[in-house]
Amino acid sequence: MSEDLAAVARASAAWPFEEARKLVARIERTGQTKVLFETGYGPSGLPHIGTFGEVARTSMVRRAFELITEGRIETHLIAFSDDMDGLRKAPDNVPNRDMLVAHLGMPLTRVPDPFGSEHGSFGAANNARLRAFLDRFGFSYEFASSTDYYASGRFDETLMKMLAVYDRVMDIILPTLGPERRATYSPFLPVSPTSGKVLQVPIVERDARRGTIVYVDPDSGDKVETRVTGGAVKCQWKADWALRWAALGVDYEMAGKDLIDSVKLSSEIVKALGASPPEGFNYELFLDDKGQKISKSKGNGLTIEEWLTYASPQSLALFMYQKPREAKRLHFDVIPRAVDDYLQFLAGYAKQDAKNRLGNPVWHIHAGAPPEPEVLHHVGESGAGTTVSFGMLLNLVAVANSEDPKVVWGFLRRYAPTASPETYPRLDALVGYAIAYYRDFVRPAKRFHAADEVEAQALRKLSEALAALPADADAEAVQTALYDVARPIPRYQDFAAKGATPERPGVSNQWFSTIYRILLGEEKGPRFGSFVALYGLAETRALIDKALSGALIAEHAAFLAARGA
Repeated sequence: MSEDLAAVARASAAWPFEEARKLVARIERTGQTKVLFETGYGPSGLPHIGTFGEVARTSMVRRAFELITEGRIETHLIAFSDDMDGLRKAPDNVPNRDMLVAHLGMPLTRVPDPFGSEHGSFGAANNARLRAFLDRFGFSYEFASSTDYYASGRFDETLMKMLAVYDRVMDIILPTLGPERRATYSPFLPVSPTSGKVLQVPIVERDARRGTIVYVDPDSGDKVETRVTGGAVKCQWKADWALRWAALGVDYEMAGKDLIDSVKLSSEIVKALGASPPEGFNYELFLDDKGQKISKSKGNGLTIEEWLTYASPQSLALFMYQKPREAKRLHFDVIPRAVDDYLQFLAGYAKQDAKNRLGNPVWHIHAGAPPEPEVLHHVGESGAGTTVSFGMLLNLVAVANSEDPKVVWGFLRRYAPTASPETYPRLDALVGYAIAYYRDFVRPAKRFHAADEVEAQALRKLSEALAALPADADAEAVQTALYDVARPIPRYQDFAAKGATPERPGVSNQWFSTIYRILLGEEKGPRFGSFVALYGLAETRALIDKALSGALIAEHAAFLAARGA
């Protein structure tokens, strides 16, 4: 790694570097030569994007730390699944829900898989879904199963410590509980040898020397003695969190804002166990389209699979990177912006100095090695080229009136003859995403506007101006023609625009809004000169004729009627 880049990183204001500096201070205090990052996952419901967000953000901090320390400190990331937790309620968004209800209280790895997969249990199936996505994105991590760690004895030493400081743990937790819960609370949850359920029962006796506890079986009423090691018990989750931190030596873990109090309590338990709580920060929660917190059991947010139907993993990582301490709506309508923001950040990266590169999200998304952007070069064009935006493709799909990628590529190749899906694989993927998003969200929401007399006359003049351009006119030539058409029309004049004069007024955004509403059925759209250059001059003129004839409105009305039927 570059020593100069590491020096820039030590002063960077980007939030992953701010977090990494906490860990630098930690290792300076302890002298340790390894750092362990952890993310937690509760597989009681289908994996959702919030889970991915923790891994993505933690990986960003990990990479930032590695740069600051110039790779001298060994790092590891554990993705820990709390799959020994008892099933508390059946999620609403899974099949065979009645079967799940019949297994309430059982460890998730002993609950049958409602999807009937080969994984053998509900917990294992959800773990597999999580790992599949993390692997697809290329995260470097070690998967850890609570069931495996308890049963294998890996937690035994710390469980014995927990039993030895039982009273101190109770003193930490009990003041935070109500009277009813306080009467039954114990940091240890025995796993019933008869029913197999994780029991929430009070402990009536304990023997720290022998490593055993005694509880009253809720079914038989008999006293049962069990050891706390070897998977015979599971800790309550705040104690369980502390157990993991202490047993594994976790140095860094993030948590949602709703868990601030839990982090404090678990940290106090860690100290009682003779260990140090990890560093970390609290991120804000994701909200659904109604402003409600996303829940795995409700399934009221986007799933990982849904995002990846319409956009790239990199766009999702950007969504996670931006403003992690602010609550954000996580719904389908945020996807186009995330995609185009990613493309813009990637396009700008090569032009930046070291300081700004480390503040560019793509440095963090791509672990310090962003790829070159894919840009199209028009016939005879030299220089930077054109980055095709998601918004541009959505409109190209719309006016092409086809959901066939080959048709869309036909337009792209006419603009840039050397381009192909093979030479532009990321653009090809973007075409597929745009087709899917257009089909499911954009087309149903379109609202075409009928042109009034002024608008119709302006569009006819625009058609004439396009006809006067050479066949290979580039985006700038088209954009200039757009301005020249609108400038004499009083409705579209803007005398407050920069550089405007009474003789040469500026052009208001109303002109472009008019074009978008009449030709594309939307309030906003891409830079229209770039769109026309891709779509074609003759094709744009035909689109204008179709709009002015009323055919676009009639076609869309027929589509909506058929969709409603």
